[in-house]
Amino acid sequence: MFVDEAEIWVKAGDGGHGCVSFRRERFIPKGGPDGGDGGNGGDVYFEAVDHLDTLTDFAGKHHWRATNGKPGEGANRHGADGEDLVIQVPAGTLIYDKELDMLLKDLSEPGTKVRICRGGRGGKGNKAFATPKYQAPRFAQQGKPGQERSLRLELKLIADVGLVGMPNAGKSTLISRCSAARPKIANYPFTTLNPVLGIVELTDDRRFVMADIPGLIEGAHWGAGLGHEFLRHIERTRILVHVLDILPPDGSDPTKNYDKINRELLLHSKVLGDKPQIVILNKIDLDPDQITANEIMDRLKKKDSIPILCVSAVTGKGLKELNEILWKRIRGTKE
Repeated sequence: MFVDEAEIWVKAGDGGHGCVSFRRERFIPKGGPDGGDGGNGGDVYFEAVDHLDTLTDFAGKHHWRATNGKPGEGANRHGADGEDLVIQVPAGTLIYDKELDMLLKDLSEPGTKVRICRGGRGGKGNKAFATPKYQAPRFAQQGKPGQERSLRLELKLIADVGLVGMPNAGKSTLISRCSAARPKIANYPFTTLNPVLGIVELTDDRRFVMADIPGLIEGAHWGAGLGHEFLRHIERTRILVHVLDILPPDGSDPTKNYDKINRELLLHSKVLGDKPQIVILNKIDLDPDQITANEIMDRLKKKDSIPILCVSAVTGKGLKELNEILWKRIRGTKE
């Protein structure tokens, strides 16, 4: 199950109470106060890791608590501090304060760690309040409560290349031929129900991450179809590969499909609308003479001056050239 949103409640540990105690030893009358301090409560941290790719761990657990500090004891024994709670999340997780509707941290890099709630301080024992004038205090300080927050977690997958296009354009077949990813492939729309990540391996230890999201349809920005739920997963990508079916099963015009998808990207966010794109005309195995592909290419070139490649995800034709172009573009954006 792919889970990319979760709402949870987290609480840091409470501080332990200070102790009221007096030294009691034989032959030592009026030994004085010896109550120890309480321990500090544990903090709550979030840490981004690269071995997780969903928020499934939060689907059935909505309350997360750090350990409380232990109370102080006599003979000047301090209470133990509570253990910190480190919550691991996938890299690319955004942490929002639900009540304030405010972004607290974007854990975009693996290994990033942030404290979200601070544990309460332990209370002072009566030993700490003794003075020359007030030598036998009979009170101690209470421990402070730990911070608590209601959070909303939102996951945005981290990939170098994002595949976009209409349903049944061949995106799943493409990512399965370029990487070891094995998404569901079938001859009907919306076979991809969840985002799929694949690592594209090139020569000389070169590699990049490709993401496939469910197909988009007109009106996706306001909820039509499935892709609108996952558009945020390609906001972090460096390049978009726009997959066009040159012979759509529904008889639609590929150039109009191109305009529809770009419009949905722009309406979702300006970030997506401004992403650099490479257009690939897929399924040229169905067009041996490439007459249809060339006509579509000529019409697209009149619209935008963007790279256009003809490929066949089924036979693999043109995919090696596509991956090399993508690698050069990715390396250029990183530099």
